Amino acid sequence: MDTRTPDSAYRVLARKYRPQNFNDLIGQEPMVRTLTNAFETGRIAQAWMLTGVRGVGKTTTARILARALNYQTADIDKPTIDLTVPGEHCQAIMEGRHVDVIEMDAASHTGIDDIREIIEQVRYRPVSARYKVYIIDEVHMLSNQAFNGLLKTLEEPPPHVKFIFATTEIRKVPITVLSRCQRFDLRRIDTSVLVRHLQKIADLESIAVDDVSLSMIARAGEGSVRDSLSIFDQAIAHGAGRVEAEAVRSMLGLADRARIIDLFEMLMRGDVASALREFRAQYDVGADPAVVLTDLADFNHLVTRIRFTPDVADDISLSEDERLRGRDFAEKLSIRVLSRTWQMLLKGITEVEESSRPVQAAEMLLIRIAHAADLPTLDEALKSLEDGGVPASPNRSDGSRPGNGGAPTARAGQVDAMATQRGVVTSNGGATMRLVEPAPKSEPSVAPPLVVEQPQSPAVPVENIEDIVALADKHRDMQFKIMVKNCVRLVSMKPGRLEINLTENAPKSLLTDLSQKLSEWTGIRWMVSLSREPGNATVNETETAKRDTLLSDARSDPDVAAILAKFPGAKIINVRITAPAGQMDDAVAAGDDTLAPVEEDD
Repeated sequence: MDTRTPDSAYRVLARKYRPQNFNDLIGQEPMVRTLTNAFETGRIAQAWMLTGVRGVGKTTTARILARALNYQTADIDKPTIDLTVPGEHCQAIMEGRHVDVIEMDAASHTGIDDIREIIEQVRYRPVSARYKVYIIDEVHMLSNQAFNGLLKTLEEPPPHVKFIFATTEIRKVPITVLSRCQRFDLRRIDTSVLVRHLQKIADLESIAVDDVSLSMIARAGEGSVRDSLSIFDQAIAHGAGRVEAEAVRSMLGLADRARIIDLFEMLMRGDVASALREFRAQYDVGADPAVVLTDLADFNHLVTRIRFTPDVADDISLSEDERLRGRDFAEKLSIRVLSRTWQMLLKGITEVEESSRPVQAAEMLLIRIAHAADLPTLDEALKSLEDGGVPASPNRSDGSRPGNGGAPTARAGQVDAMATQRGVVTSNGGATMRLVEPAPKSEPSVAPPLVVEQPQSPAVPVENIEDIVALADKHRDMQFKIMVKNCVRLVSMKPGRLEINLTENAPKSLLTDLSQKLSEWTGIRWMVSLSREPGNATVNETETAKRDTLLSDARSDPDVAAILAKFPGAKIINVRITAPAGQMDDAVAAGDDTLAPVEEDD
């Protein structure tokens, strides 16, 4: 199939194969099912909010939705999801040139004047279509004044007007706007789905491409259809119409997946010399150091997932090496080793990207990983001391040391004797942790018994973010309290485990501070992790929304309106709910100041 239009202008694949109806959308089945049911029952919303990463189809979905709202043929004259037969307005809407479907880029129209123009136009009925549809892309770029100006029209639009918003930064959209829209989160497209989609397009374009190349392109697209098609377009041009794995690997600066797995095996075996040689060999053929480490982290993550969910290995986007060797590593490596390697890679990738000497930084990271692969964890070392033995290797039990080619070490009795003389804990012959200073031979010293202090205070229950704020207030840590209220979005909370998302202005040390302070204040150890889920609103946002609601309700109260009319210039600055005397006394005794009269200020 020729990719040129009649005027011989080349059309990129992302535009040529843009979905034209809901059946063409891939990976968004929950949204399509919800819209189908809504249209069939006539429960059509007045505004929609489409959110997701770049390239998942937000703008395209908005146009298809506008087409569904204005669908009209000789036989059908009502909103419908079934768009198999092109309608009267369909082509103009999909090409973005219909007079009643107004598309606006909020990135270049951010002010109140642009929104005021929309507000003035909504009163007029559509020229030819059923609905006048406003599609506002990147809506989070609007100013606060523009958002405020849109609220009233958005809440009570004329029956002939619909709004469709799209954004990649849903957290920047005010809650007052979100509450007036039906929200759809467009998900990243699964790699296996992307591979099938790319193969379908390759067949339509008569492009010869292998499965390995498609897998690499889909991974590089990171769940974005547009990005994947752009990379595929580039690969076709790079290979002069034929897409091969080596060409794609060179174009993207990737390393061979099989060689990445070889490097991972060398690191887990503790073979530093072989690992460094393999890394240099990959670098010499064009692999970027940060990409090599990222691929290592991806494979480490894959092995960990296979350990818990073996079905992951059946993913068609994985190579044969990844499937077979991934299962093998999942059986042999402990979770402690995999978790430690993941943390080291995660931190090391950032160091390499920011370093002025990325190759040397990457090599030092590989040395640390290979050295740590055979070291016991802290709990293993402590348990060994209690048992009076030698800490076991997390990976091997054959007595070999990293980098020594598997040579056997001293027997346990000899090693234990040497450890006693030198005051160190050993791991299969390698010193790992010094416990006491070496003493003169003439005066042998005895290491004092290791005492693990237990928290003396009873555990304090913490069930939500408000409890953390209350703890900070109790311990008079006002700065920490403000940071938690303004920056933390709760995803999930269980005893000893907290998953959160953070606002953009959150300090980098907040995760560590949360873990330390919770452990100190509650008497139990807390693990705080950063989630990709958006999470709930912050405490400050919730309080602000609650206050705005109270102020709005107060303005609507007839008595308050009469007072404001009586005293021109007066304004409501705070609202506190009144209560009967008995309830008021109880609230005061409990320290609740929300049960009080309305306050006014002129």
